[in-house]
Amino acid sequence: MLVTLSIRDVVLIERLTLAFQPGLCVLTGETGAGKSILLDALGLALGARGDSSLVRHGCEQASVTAEFDLGKRGDHPAFAILREQELEVEDTLVIRRTLTNDGRSRCFVNDQPVGVTLLRRLGETLVEVHGQFDTHGLLDPRTHRDLLDDYAQLSVQGQKVAASWRAWRQVEQARLTAAADANRARAEEDYLRHAVEELDQLSPEEGEEKALAEQRIVLQHREKLIESLTQASTELSGERGAERALASALRTLSRIADKAGGKLDPIISVLDQAASEVGEASRAIQGFAADMDGDGGNLDKIEERLFALRGAARKHGTDVDGLVTLRASMAAKLNLIEDQGDLLSKLAAQAETAKATYLEAAKALSAGRSKAAGKLDQAVAAELKPLRLEKARFATKVEQLGEEGWSASGIDDIAFQVATNPGTPPGPLAKIASGGELARFMLALKVVLAQVGTVPTLVFDEVDTGVGGAVADAIGERLARLGQHDLQVLVVTHSPQVAARGAHHWNVRKKVSAGRTATEVVALSVEERLEEVARMLSGAEITQAARAAAESLLAGRG
Repeated sequence: MLVTLSIRDVVLIERLTLAFQPGLCVLTGETGAGKSILLDALGLALGARGDSSLVRHGCEQASVTAEFDLGKRGDHPAFAILREQELEVEDTLVIRRTLTNDGRSRCFVNDQPVGVTLLRRLGETLVEVHGQFDTHGLLDPRTHRDLLDDYAQLSVQGQKVAASWRAWRQVEQARLTAAADANRARAEEDYLRHAVEELDQLSPEEGEEKALAEQRIVLQHREKLIESLTQASTELSGERGAERALASALRTLSRIADKAGGKLDPIISVLDQAASEVGEASRAIQGFAADMDGDGGNLDKIEERLFALRGAARKHGTDVDGLVTLRASMAAKLNLIEDQGDLLSKLAAQAETAKATYLEAAKALSAGRSKAAGKLDQAVAAELKPLRLEKARFATKVEQLGEEGWSASGIDDIAFQVATNPGTPPGPLAKIASGGELARFMLALKVVLAQVGTVPTLVFDEVDTGVGGAVADAIGERLARLGQHDLQVLVVTHSPQVAARGAHHWNVRKKVSAGRTATEVVALSVEERLEEVARMLSGAEITQAARAAAESLLAGRG
């Protein structure tokens, strides 16, 4: 709820800080005292359009700070918005907005700068304003479906519809994707068949390019390699080569080893190992040389193969190793063409089943909505007569949409409509009802929907315009009843019957100091409240009869 509202240099308000409580809070005062300025200031904090005319004359900047208590459960919708924007999340939310006299505006949430769009989103979760010129909240048809579902306690059915919608759309998207893939594949079927046949004939292998390139380098330097191999073989295995030298050294040392007391054994072992490795190297050289002799005619074939692979890779816009994957992909597309009938039939059957499941759940939800709509209409109708709207008719329109309008929310379009005169068809609230009627319609609706709304602070501006007596008393009773539903209700009123119902009462008045006029707001004591209600009853001159009537009103407000 709204905890404090601090206003600096807004029109006639110089410095003002108000502390609010739960329940029905009434603001009264003479016409022109500045009650509307308070609402303009609150609207500025909640993201309303900023106008430089709101800046107090002679000042450079106006500012409004609103502090809200979001509760400790963490389920207020504002928390989700704050987390989405990676803003600091606390139980208390402080919104501040400044406006300069040249029209520039800055917004802050918990002292972190934000855009006015985010401020407006937060504001819609914090305060709901009902007045003659209100265009959102209950007047926004987009909110009607959720309100009806909450009123009818259809959240479980709604979740089932949303889950079945997602399941249907998922399989339907898979079907559409498969159909699109198959259509594209059919369009290029001839090309695919030719390309796969060409790649099958080429039969590329992964890693083949690297192996061929290495073989090509070897064969390009064949003569130098054979010459070097021959020379190395001679150095190792010739008459004066390393093998004979090592063998001679081994024989010489082996003959006298028994006379060295074992000290020659390590040397003999090393020589023996060296002889073995030299022999192995000699055989490897001879084997490599023999291979080189036999590969003399393969260079042309290797180069031809390498050029063929690289040419195919360039043709298909890939590298040589990618030809293997490309061939598999093309073959898969061809298989899709061949198997598309079975696959698409299977997906189509799955989509139809999922659609039927969704439609069954959506129709059950729609039936629940239609039943609840009748109860809601009756409940609102019961509230209209005491509000002098006995000839008006409230109707909750539940209209099933065509398939193009179906969604995760179901198959219905929900709209709250009214007919203010007998015999006329109902239409949208904002277009049919006049200003005073509209505010009372909103009050009737809020009383009925008090337990299902998510916005904890309600503001009613001039809800009692043009009425008095029993109707004004009925309005006050309903506003007080709203304040008992864990809601905070702020009402600007000229009606003593409404003012007497308030749990808290502030008086808005003007004062003149040093030739400047300013608006001040004063929390009224019990005695001051009696005088204010008496003034509202009698006018400028407060009579004893007015005081007695005021005392009677205040005594009967419970």
